[in-house]
Amino acid sequence: MPEAERDTPCGLHLFWDEAVTAYDFGPGHPMDPTRLALTMRLVEALGLDTGPGVTVRSAPPAGESTLHLVHTREYVEAVKHAAAHPEQSDPRHGLGTDDNWSFPAVHSASALIAGQSVAAAEAVWRGDTPHAVNFAGGLHHAMPGKASGFCVYNDPALAIARLLELGAERIAYVDVDVHHGDGVQEAFWNDPRVLTVSLHEHPATLFPQTGWPSETGGPDAPGSAANLPLPAGTGDAGWLRAFHALVPELLEAFRPQVLVTQHGADTHLEDPLAHLAVTVDAQRLIAEELHELAHRYADGRWVATGGGGYAVVDVVPRTWTHLVATAAGRPVDPATETPEAWRAEVYRRTRRPAPLRMTDGARPAWRDFESGYDPADRLDQAILAGRRAVFPHHGLLA
Repeated sequence: MPEAERDTPCGLHLFWDEAVTAYDFGPGHPMDPTRLALTMRLVEALGLDTGPGVTVRSAPPAGESTLHLVHTREYVEAVKHAAAHPEQSDPRHGLGTDDNWSFPAVHSASALIAGQSVAAAEAVWRGDTPHAVNFAGGLHHAMPGKASGFCVYNDPALAIARLLELGAERIAYVDVDVHHGDGVQEAFWNDPRVLTVSLHEHPATLFPQTGWPSETGGPDAPGSAANLPLPAGTGDAGWLRAFHALVPELLEAFRPQVLVTQHGADTHLEDPLAHLAVTVDAQRLIAEELHELAHRYADGRWVATGGGGYAVVDVVPRTWTHLVATAAGRPVDPATETPEAWRAEVYRRTRRPAPLRMTDGARPAWRDFESGYDPADRLDQAILAGRRAVFPHHGLLA
């Protein structure tokens, strides 16, 4: 998108239903639904929900026929059983485990989140709106027959599957969560219509221990998966360098009709479950870049979801509010103070002080990969490995 158009309001359907906060594994679990409520309250406090071209919508839960686009019938029945009998464990289906505790709303809340992402995809494909956001979504670890990594139903995969059902022929999925987007990759491993791209912390140091550069797609879809695992400790400059070294060229070569993205906020330096050192400011820049890439290569069709992120007060609400603002074409100045009413709501809910500004005070910058490669640098080694593994499949030079 040209520089002059960055602040032009875009059409946005923001999918939100307060009931998504019932996706609650219980006290002490990292996946605290408070992060969702605080994000929406910050969106509202900044007036982003009522801006030009913005519509806040709710969609019904995904029905069984929709869930079966990705998940097996046996698994959906197992999730329903877990909802009726949360005291029972079902490790074969990943339910009632250390990561994925069972709870009475496990099916209904998961299906509701999935329904928002599927409806977002439908709205973008129909042309009702160029952009749609479901920050409650992004549950990218769920497998066809098993819950995994706090994820029960894989809403990004379901959104993509619905787009394929509607006739889309090329869909790109870009995942910038700190964890590998393994469930989405698995769902479309052998489907040349879907390109999955994941930047994540190296599998040697983080769950789910997948996402190696050598994972490039099934026999009928070589090059349909791209993975760039980053060394632990990678900060803004390295993260942005890696993103720009991989994603834009792949999207230019693939020319997707729709861009689906996952914006896990757990790359942040304060996240308690991972080891990257990224700021809210860099996360905002990546959202802006993906916005521009959607306009450049996908006719503006963009479906964005949330994902991981366990710094519930300090990080997630600001990062996803920036995402909403970007998708609405109304970016929030990082120096903006967080509204006093929102800070009071944060304290009321958590008894913790809220961040005072929409920035971490960073001014991220990076060197373009084409400007020089350091063979002794671990990050550059990782970038080169990711490019060499997948670029030739798309006629690109590594």
